[in-house]
Amino acid sequence: MALNNVILLSQMAGYVIAFILSLCIAVPMTLHQDEFSNFLSAFFDVVGCFVLCGLSLIAALVITFGFIVWCNDMTMRFPSCDMASGQDIDKQDGIDTSNFYFELGTAQFGAWASMACWVGLSIFALLKMFQQHEIQNMRASMLRERQHLINEAGLDKRNNQPYPEKNPSPQKF
Repeated sequence: MALNNVILLSQMAGYVIAFILSLCIAVPMTLHQDEFSNFLSAFFDVVGCFVLCGLSLIAALVITFGFIVWCNDMTMRFPSCDMASGQDIDKQDGIDTSNFYFELGTAQFGAWASMACWVGLSIFALLKMFQQHEIQNMRASMLRERQHLINEAGLDKRNNQPYPEKNPSPQKF
C-alpha cells in the first residue's frame, strides 16, 4: 500500500513540474508572439499537433479496447459491466473494483475529448500555416511588383529611353 502512495505522489510531482515548465515556455511565447509568427514555426506547430493528435488517438483506442475486453470478461460472470463494478472478484488479492466502471468510462471520455481537442488544434495550426504561407506569397509578389514598377519608372515615357544617370560614368575613347 505504501508503494502505491509513493508512485502516486511521484506522478503528481511530475505533473506539477511539467505544468511549471510548460508555463516557462508558454508565457515568453505569448509575450513575444509576433516574433515567433512565421512559416517555420507554423509548420512545426502543425507537425507537433498532428503527432499529439495521433498519440491521443492511440491512447483513446487503448482505453476503449481495454474497456471492451474488460466488459466482455465481466459479462461472462455478471449480467452487465456496471453490475460487476463493486463486486468481490478476487478476495484473496484484495482487488477493489468499486467505481471501476465509472472511472474507466471517465478515462475513456477524457481520452476521446483530448483527441477531439488535438484535432481542433491541428485544424487551427493548419489554418495558421496556410495564412503564413499566403503572407509570404503576398510579400514575394509585392516585391516583384515593386521591382517591376521601379523598372518601369526608370524609362522615359516619351521616347522609351532610360533616364540619364545622375552620375554618368566617364566615357572612354
